[in-house]
Amino acid sequence: METIGVLLIDDHRVVRQGLRDFLDMQDDIDVIGEAGSGEEGVQLAHDLLPDVVLMDLVMPGIDGVEATRRIKAVSPSTRIIVLTSFADDDKVFPAIKAGAISYLLKDVSPEELAHAIRAAQRNEAVLHPEVAAKLMQEFSTPKTSEAPIDQLTEREMDVLRLIARGQSNKEIADTLVISEKTVKTHVSNILSKLHLADRTQAAIYALRQRLVPME
Repeated sequence: METIGVLLIDDHRVVRQGLRDFLDMQDDIDVIGEAGSGEEGVQLAHDLLPDVVLMDLVMPGIDGVEATRRIKAVSPSTRIIVLTSFADDDKVFPAIKAGAISYLLKDVSPEELAHAIRAAQRNEAVLHPEVAAKLMQEFSTPKTSEAPIDQLTEREMDVLRLIARGQSNKEIADTLVISEKTVKTHVSNILSKLHLADRTQAAIYALRQRLVPME
């Protein structure tokens, strides 16, 4: 059985121990490291290349949002699950924009947490209902300042839809039967034409434009 390597990042030792105690009982989940700060977490993510990170947001030094951003930069394939006590807009949106795939509150049940880790490994998002409601409201209305979508070619539209579904460049290439280099060119053109900074913003744009269903 292939195991999922998980890195815990939380400044509370008792929280990390509780998470480890539960996750160690899962046959397919292996806690490969722990960090008590954002800086330490980024370094461990660089060294260990975990499949999944459980990330606290409020920590001394760099916070969970910045740590998420830095980890995605050094290990793009790592899926980051935010596990926090806060569901405020100023926490939720920056964390998702930084690259977190899932956002859970610390009242989540152990079984739900294990499910979220397995889902993240499959590149599937799991959101706390309160967080999901905030994102649905945020994405429900197209922003008037966004560039018009008719600037994109039909193929770029296809790529944008797949970005919004969470597919990597390789997965998009396989789906559309084109080279990965061609996909990278399309992604670059999409970001340039729509004046977007990264893939996360592209996915948000696609959701706002209702190019893919909001599941």
